[in-house]
Amino acid sequence: MGKKNENVHFVCALCGQNVLPLINGSYRNHCPFCLGSLHVDNIPGDRKSQCGGIMIACKILLHAKKGWQVIHKCQKCGIEKANKIAENDQQSDDWQLLIKLSINER
Repeated sequence: MGKKNENVHFVCALCGQNVLPLINGSYRNHCPFCLGSLHVDNIPGDRKSQCGGIMIACKILLHAKKGWQVIHKCQKCGIEKANKIAENDQQSDDWQLLIKLSINER
């Protein structure tokens, strides 16, 4: 499955918001409003996870090469996965929530 097929509109399973695809060349893998996600990948983009659990944003970190990333934790199986934040787009990630995540880490 290519990025064009993965970068699609969806309704967030956590907050119910209508989420638009990214237009910056990447693809959307979490909600910009609540930062929630679904556990759908084993390897980024493969859509082969059988879990399907809700993934909650639990922290934020700065990766030397990838920039700011949200760490999501699956509420069903407990796995944690990092996803780049979505910025400078038609629906950028909510900076207030990102800041709150960074404060909660201390």
